[in-house]
Amino acid sequence: MVALTAFSIGLTLAMQGAHELQRMGAALYVPNLVSVSLLRELGPLLIAIIVIGRSGSAITAELGTMKVSEEIEALDVMAVNPIRFLIVPRFVGMLIMLPVLTVFGNYIGIVGGWTICHFALDMSTAAYVMRAIEAAKVSDLYSGLTKSAVFAWLAVTIACHAGLKVEGGAEGVGLATTHSVVYSLLAILVANAILTALFFFL
Repeated sequence: MVALTAFSIGLTLAMQGAHELQRMGAALYVPNLVSVSLLRELGPLLIAIIVIGRSGSAITAELGTMKVSEEIEALDVMAVNPIRFLIVPRFVGMLIMLPVLTVFGNYIGIVGGWTICHFALDMSTAAYVMRAIEAAKVSDLYSGLTKSAVFAWLAVTIACHAGLKVEGGAEGVGLATTHSVVYSLLAILVANAILTALFFFL
């Protein structure tokens, strides 16, 4: 899912950028547009949205099902800390894998941009790679990874909280899952705007 989304975003960015830049005779800057846009903004944001839809909802549903079936209370009875046993592994896993998926998605997105530049704009692979590398800075990659780590923290915190607060059986699980996804999406969109402003003004 991440690869397909990132590749399609790279294709779309390159096509839209080429359409406008060619009119000004600046199609040479399409790799710049693709690499910087993916590293700073679109890569972390879109991949976080996919992970929320796929994994965030699954975490909420799983924990919610355990809550309504009283499995979490059973862990307490057995003197097993539910937070350490259920929450911490999911938290750590999300914090590690979302930045990793972001790096992977950035790479695939840049390949998508190369596809348009190479086959539609007759740009050589070496020229595309050089333009993309020259445009992107290390700080762009770090800002994207910082965003992905913040998005991971928000997503898994909201998902786990919603799952542990489920009430009302199966209907409650479905409702909590929906709320988890909606609140996570809103949270990362607001966080993205705040982080972008911080990186822009600092």
